[in-house]
Amino acid sequence: MKDTQSKWEDAAEAWKDFVRTGKDYYRDELNNPAMFDVLGDINGKRILDLACGEGYTTRVMAQKGAVVSGVDFSEKMIEYAVECERKDALGITYHVADADDLNFFEDNTFDIVTCFMALQDIENYCGAVKEVSRVLKRRGKFVFVIPHPCFERRVIHGTAIGGWEYKKGTEKSGSPLYYKVDKYFDTGSYTISWDMERLTHHFETISFHRTLTDYADALWRGGLLISRLIEPRPTEKGLLNHPMSENLRIPQSLIFETIRYTQGDEL
Repeated sequence: MKDTQSKWEDAAEAWKDFVRTGKDYYRDELNNPAMFDVLGDINGKRILDLACGEGYTTRVMAQKGAVVSGVDFSEKMIEYAVECERKDALGITYHVADADDLNFFEDNTFDIVTCFMALQDIENYCGAVKEVSRVLKRRGKFVFVIPHPCFERRVIHGTAIGGWEYKKGTEKSGSPLYYKVDKYFDTGSYTISWDMERLTHHFETISFHRTLTDYADALWRGGLLISRLIEPRPTEKGLLNHPMSENLRIPQSLIFETIRYTQGDEL
């Protein structure tokens, strides 16, 4: 966990620029629109954003009328989030903490917990899910977005696992032939190299490949019932302005909407 945390600390400055200057178009034109469609009307709702980073999603939710708290294990990320709150107060509170230890929140506190493209980076995801369930009110919702586990491209010891396959010689100019899926059941950590040109500097983070069964089991053990699954597609604006057309062939991400239930609840 310390290695994962230190890498995000090193990435914080570049990440802040990436998110706040419109360079993260998969967030703006694919995942955020879909997630907020699932959330619906959040005015007046008490929401916890788990692994909130520099606070982008917390600010959007607060602007929509929610009472928001954010948690992240990166001190630098939270510093950037707090700086924004000081400049433009939206009533958001932030905490530096691990996702699997939210002891400063009482049981049954939140109407909704969100986790945007981060649960796959949390090593003790089962512990995090249990904490989410604990702090949710009865029938409260946990909505999270992750890279689609069936279509993750991983690099293990320099070898790429999965990804688009091209006709030889057309890797940079041609259309992909198909998407290769392999070693789906080989779960574990892998390093992501963030080396896109639009970043102010390149960095690496650690992520964890897990199966759909792994996530479903963690939710079940945490008392969370899966109510919806959504595979987002790019917006029209995203397709017009960014290279996202391949995501009409293969989903980039997966959204879980889950509900906290207790024995005796009607399903």
